[in-house]
Amino acid sequence: MDTTTAIHQRRSIKHYDPDHKMTEVEIQELLELALLSPTSFNMQNWRFVVVTDPAKKAALRAAAWDQAQVSEASILIVLCADLHSYENGGRYWVHAPQPVQEMLVPMIEPFYKDNPALQRDEAMRSIGIAAQTLMLTAKSMGYDSCPMIGFDPVKVAEIINLPEHHIIGMMLPVGKALKDANTRGGQLKYDEVVVTDGF
Repeated sequence: MDTTTAIHQRRSIKHYDPDHKMTEVEIQELLELALLSPTSFNMQNWRFVVVTDPAKKAALRAAAWDQAQVSEASILIVLCADLHSYENGGRYWVHAPQPVQEMLVPMIEPFYKDNPALQRDEAMRSIGIAAQTLMLTAKSMGYDSCPMIGFDPVKVAEIINLPEHHIIGMMLPVGKALKDANTRGGQLKYDEVVVTDGF
């Protein structure tokens, strides 16, 4: 499936075949492509918790106000980010030419350190980009998905044992749709959201 088709066909699906299992090969392919998503300074600050265990999915469903897609989808991905990814920045540039390393690596930590708002903003930007990569990849593989913010982040953090200095951005069920999405609710007109050279 080409990218344009995947964009047109991707919808937020709420009903999944609970008996369908994704293979380990499929799950790895999906996540490997997500790892190609861009991040600032190549920090790769996203962390993906892939949940397949039925008991853990049931606990997460309870923390998401009993939304069925959490436990019925083949997998549930909790998209997180490490707020302190700016530390030890040299590991992100180990294959770059030496002059590039010498220029970029010293810039990373001073840019983010002591700026928690920027750390959080960067985490959410990275999670959002990776989520779209995951959704379009899933669609191209014949799967559907549903980005979710409807959950208790404190409870979810406890269930997945979220490390210190990490944040949860969203949850993403992925699986085989049992029911099509509803008709699109209504897109705003192009000229309401696109402006040229400023507002």
